[in-house]
Amino acid sequence: MPTDVPGGGPGFDDGLPPLVDHHCHGVLRHDPDPGTFAGYLTESDRPPAAGTTFFDTQAGFAVRRWCPPLLGLPAHCPPDRYLARRRELGPDETRRRLLGATGIGAYLLDTGLPGDLTGPTETAEAGGGSGFEVVRLETLAERTAARAHDAEEFTDALARAVQDAAGTAVAFKTVAAYRHGLALDPAPPAPDAVRTAARSWIAAGAPRLTDPVLLRHLVWLAVATGRPLQLHTGFGDPDLRLDHADPALLTDLVRATADTGTDLVLLHCYPYHRQAAYLASVFPHVYADIGLTLTHTGPRAAAVLAEFLELAPFGKLLFSTDAYGLPELYVVGSALFRTGLAAVLGAWTASGAWSETDARRVGAMIAADNARRVYGLAETARAGGSAAAGP
Repeated sequence: MPTDVPGGGPGFDDGLPPLVDHHCHGVLRHDPDPGTFAGYLTESDRPPAAGTTFFDTQAGFAVRRWCPPLLGLPAHCPPDRYLARRRELGPDETRRRLLGATGIGAYLLDTGLPGDLTGPTETAEAGGGSGFEVVRLETLAERTAARAHDAEEFTDALARAVQDAAGTAVAFKTVAAYRHGLALDPAPPAPDAVRTAARSWIAAGAPRLTDPVLLRHLVWLAVATGRPLQLHTGFGDPDLRLDHADPALLTDLVRATADTGTDLVLLHCYPYHRQAAYLASVFPHVYADIGLTLTHTGPRAAAVLAEFLELAPFGKLLFSTDAYGLPELYVVGSALFRTGLAAVLGAWTASGAWSETDARRVGAMIAADNARRVYGLAETARAGGSAAAGP
């Protein structure tokens, strides 16, 4: 299964089907300046320390390893040369070249982030794939509150908005880990408690949603639709407390949702990926995602992937890039997944622990088949709806 080029090229064949990137974001339509570009290489929302650069990270080195050859430059070329070439090509051609080289066939795109970003359709068209929308619950609630006059109107409109979104989106996502932490009361809040919390929130001007009662209400509204629910866990930007994002804190909610028919997908997970793998191993409706982690661990991606596979059932792991802002992050995420998976499964096959047939079958499951099953992508395609939002 070894490969050297992400997504394709002469003689390329790692045995994987087109990847399903089950959690990703739009990319910038404009050409970012060097500082903005480098800022997308980190989860920090602050400038680098004096005398340092975010290019000197595993993500920065991975971009310089995998992306320059796709733009006609040697691997590991200096950042300034790479960025100059990017400017020469322009954002549209750069996006087309980079996304077209990933081997991603389906993009499940979280549309809840602000900015001049490509939507599911535009992103997928640049990469030659299909686009689907994932609705971020907190953003949906904040938009709904901005149009409501009082708590009663808000709660009624929110219930309709979630139900309407379930008709087009393939999944919902919550960032409760950022807004409060994952140690939420697992029970659905009572209607009176929801109205009281909504009244206080709207009276405050409906700012950023952090109220734990409303966050729980959103989760249960989403669960009731039957659409898969993605939950951010593990590391992210400084807006969260890492110890409050341990997926083990979701154990009571996992138990409470066990018989609802709704799948929970734990995103990112690192450094708690073993906890996530455990939850996926003991609860049939829990899945784990390896996205984002691989981009930020670089050549250690194979080791992290192997740790996921220690305990997680092979039908429970999903691929994603969590790419945001830069098409380069799609390239890096897919390349590190392919090379990491090839290293892990290749070693297990060489040792005799696995057969080559099983290795290829499991590789295809993680790359695409598991996500297609969880999100019902085949059924969506047959119904003629891509669930793709406009750019």
